[in-house]
Amino acid sequence: MPKTVIEFKNVTKIYKLYKNDKQRFKAIFFKKTPYKPKNAVNNVSFKINKGESVALFGKNGAGKSTILKMITEVTYPTSGEIIIDGRVSALLELTSGFDPEFTGRENIYLKGQLLGINTDEIKKLEQTIIDFAQIEEYIDQPVRTYSSGMKARLGFSINVNVEPEILIVDEALSVGDEEFRRKCIKKINELIEKGVTLLYVTHATKTAQDFCKRGMVMQTGNLIFDGDIEEAMQVYTDTIKE
Repeated sequence: MPKTVIEFKNVTKIYKLYKNDKQRFKAIFFKKTPYKPKNAVNNVSFKINKGESVALFGKNGAGKSTILKMITEVTYPTSGEIIIDGRVSALLELTSGFDPEFTGRENIYLKGQLLGINTDEIKKLEQTIIDFAQIEEYIDQPVRTYSSGMKARLGFSINVNVEPEILIVDEALSVGDEEFRRKCIKKINELIEKGVTLLYVTHATKTAQDFCKRGMVMQTGNLIFDGDIEEAMQVYTDTIKE
């Protein structure tokens, strides 16, 4: 029987939209402060098994980002249950968790610890991460001196080289130049071949087809399709036309 590594059970996420910052601040002290509820995700259920590669499609505001934030525990569901079984590495905001005053090398250890990896493990992976990121002599310079592309390459390199069990990719393949993009795609394919579970969030249907056999489509907070990747692409294309 396949092992389930991500499961959503009737998950709903409601954001409270306040009229202004004053009302938002007031709500901290007064529960009856008026707000407008926004259903970002509405009663969504699905399972992703170990080793599956799944594309998640949806227009802006469809609920994709909220699903990712709940999987990575940036935010939590209003109701329902989420079960995650495995080390999650998320290629979302590639430079989050970096300290600008630390060197690139020091940030490898900082970010690794944030991902739940001990110092000995990081030490073994350190040179692999540095080589993949292609930032050479800058590795011992403060990250505040890096270009945005260098920071993104280092962030990507850490996330894909820490031996994740679940890899979440959100349009992160736009990192760097064409040669580095090809390198990123090759690395993700290697991880898939090793049995890493992939959740790939994108607007680019062609790229999703290269990675995934299954597709899920979100529309206004609802999961409207879950099945074969080609059918998912067609459903998504239809939602864009609408």
